[in-house]
Amino acid sequence: MRLRLAVVEDAAAIAALYAPYVTDSAVSFEGQPPGAEEMAERIAKGGDLYPWIVAADADGTLLGYAYATAFRPRHAYRFTVETSVYVQQSGHGRGIGAALYEALLPLLEKQGFTQAIAAVTLPNEPSVRLHERLGFVRAGAYEKVGYKLGEWRSVGLWQRPLAPMAETPEEPRPFAPFWTDQRP
Repeated sequence: MRLRLAVVEDAAAIAALYAPYVTDSAVSFEGQPPGAEEMAERIAKGGDLYPWIVAADADGTLLGYAYATAFRPRHAYRFTVETSVYVQQSGHGRGIGAALYEALLPLLEKQGFTQAIAAVTLPNEPSVRLHERLGFVRAGAYEKVGYKLGEWRSVGLWQRPLAPMAETPEEPRPFAPFWTDQRP
């Protein structure tokens, strides 16, 4: 497995991997799976500040992806990111999600982000275990905030410290200088 930065050419494969999370589960609250064009826009929107990382096998097949986005649009939140990870349905339990996060989280720390937030639709024990194993702690929940697949769903919030919080923090930096392709 090789980890590398996502490029817009990965958008179709990312969209295909993500689609079952939208159509067949409550993991994602989206109503319709985004297509390749929408995924390409999301990757591009990350710019040089919010990385998207993909895991691919030896023949280039996408196994999973992880990314960071701005946590909230207000200026004071700029040191906090929201993180997400998705793995090909047949790849669960193989360490792909952990490998992606083990690349993403240190990268975000080097960039100067101080907190990572993960939102997990509940119940989802595998995702909760993954996040807690990687240092996230439960920070609260939004109770019954989404209606999907015939049920009201809650969203748990997990938080993980990244870079130390300075009294006067430096602005987060672009990720490119801190990234090298990885083979876990």
